[in-house]
Parts: sequence; structure tokens; C-alpha cells
Amino acid sequence: MSQMMPEPVEAPAAPTTVDDTVGVSQGRLILRRFLANKVAVVSGILFLLVVGFSMSAIGFGPIPGWWKHDYTTLSPQTGGGAPTLSLVPEWLGGNGISLGEHPFGQSRIGIDYFAMTMRGVQNSVIVMFVIGVGGTVIGTVIGAIAGYYRGVIDAILMRITDVFIVIPALVIGAIVGRATGGLGVWLLAAFLALVSWMVIARLVRAEFLSLREREFVEAARVAGASDLRIIFKHILPNAIGVVIVAATLLAAAAILLETSLSYLQLGVRPPDVSLGLIISDNQSAFQTRPWLFWWPATFIVLLALLVNFVGDGLRDAFDPRQKRFSRRRTKERASS
Repeated sequence: MSQMMPEPVEAPAAPTTVDDTVGVSQGRLILRRFLANKVAVVSGILFLLVVGFSMSAIGFGPIPGWWKHDYTTLSPQTGGGAPTLSLVPEWLGGNGISLGEHPFGQSRIGIDYFAMTMRGVQNSVIVMFVIGVGGTVIGTVIGAIAGYYRGVIDAILMRITDVFIVIPALVIGAIVGRATGGLGVWLLAAFLALVSWMVIARLVRAEFLSLREREFVEAARVAGASDLRIIFKHILPNAIGVVIVAATLLAAAAILLETSLSYLQLGVRPPDVSLGLIISDNQSAFQTRPWLFWWPATFIVLLALLVNFVGDGLRDAFDPRQKRFSRRRTKERASS
């Protein structure tokens, strides 16, 4: 009787790994990479909190705020105009956590400094938004047309761009601010946006010069798509990452530009208020009342830093190849 051979046992099938990125849209991948950047996410949240706090405190437009003072009403000075904000609890020997009558103090003529600072934050955000959106739209259109058509059109548009880009932004802004500063912050920001598009135009042009040679553009031409459709439906969505990142950097620069112009008395004019104008009006009292410098300067730096951090996060999310240099990772790779 022949010996029965044992049947071969089949090895268990290796578990199939499914790539998490399969079936995930490009927008979802960008959002996932942005949310992974903790600094950018926290900066975005803090920026929204600062903007929301300033608008809820003194109101915005016809919507009233919860703060009892405004940025134009004079009040008798109390305690020499010193801040009444207290952040030390009583059990630590302080006066307790409270805002007091004038948490940021009072100006030299008795106006509540908290209301003035919140109004300055609002105006800085308005200028940032209008210049960021307006300058981005103008620069994107000019750069897209120049990069797509090339030739004579490209030469003319780029020479115009070169003329504006070699002039310092502060000089152009001073001319615009002197002419429009007294007309309100919205018109000032709109006119500044008309002279803030040059860098974005050059970046978008460079992207279009590269993308217009791709196969999908040729396929759209063969299918009979018009130039406008190819520009705005096919090429621009593939360059949107550069546009968004450049827009955030332009917005951060807009805050500093408006502050500089207002400090030079060429931006927002009284009775309205700007962070730069607050510093300019009270600079002679900085040594005796240093809080007149602390509060507006803190919000200027804070707003600019937060927007820059958000821009860095968007840049890394749209182009993960642009990773920052890490000395620790470099040493680890060299030792391995």
C-alpha cells in the first residue's frame, strides 16, 4: 500500500495594501497636507480669532459692538491714561482678571486706546483683503495673457510690469495714499491694489509658459476650445497653487505697506484710525507712556506673522517638494 503524500498547504495570501491616496481628489490632498502643518493651522485660527474679536468689540459697519467706548469719543483721563487691564489673579497677589474702564489705556487726548486699536486692526484687515484679492486678480489676468500668447503681447505687458516693479512699493503707495487717503480706507486699498499686482503677474506668466506646452492644452486646442476657455478652464486651475500662495504673501505685505503709509501721514486720515497712524500720532509720548506703542505694534507684528505662517503652510501644501531644510534630518541621512 502506497504511502499517502500530504497535500500541500497553501500559504496565506499576503494582505493587500490599499493606497490611501487612491481615489482622493487633489483638493483633499492639499487640505490634508495643510492640516498636517500645525503652525499654519494655529496661525489661521488665531488670525480669525483676532479679526472676529476686533469686529465684535467695536462693531463693523451698521452692526454695533459690545465695547462701551468708540474710537472717536473723548473721555476724562483716569490714572494718567494708564492701561487698566489686569491679568494676574488675586490669589497670586494681583488685582484679578478684568478689563477695567480702559484696558489698553487712553491716548494723549483721552480717547479709549482699546477701541482705537481694534479699529486699526479692522482697517489693516480691510486693506489686506482688498489688496490681496484685487492685486491677485489683476496680476493673474495679466500674467495669464502674457504667458499664453507670448510674442508681442508678452513683451508689451512685461515691459509695463518692469516699469512698475522697479519703483519701490512705498514710493508708489505714497503717491496713491496722498491722493486717496482722505477718501476712506476702502478706496485707498482699491487704488493700492491697482499698483500691487506686478510680482504675481510674473509668477503666473512663468507658470503659463510651462503649462501651455502640456498635452492637455494641445488636446483642448484640437477639440476646438477657445483661448479664453483654455486659459481659465484648463491652464489656470493647474497654476492655482502659485496664485494662492502669492496672494497670501501679498496680503502680508499689504499690512506693512498700509502701516508705513499711515505712519507717514499718507494713508488713513483722521477721524478714521490706523495702527500706523496711532503710532505716528503718539510717538512723542512713547517714553512717558510706552503702552501707546506696545499695543498697535503688537498687533502689526502679530497680523503680519500669522498671514506669513498661513502662506508658508499653503506653499508646502500645494507643492510638497519644497520642503524646508532640516539640519537634524540631514545629519541622520548622512550617518545612515
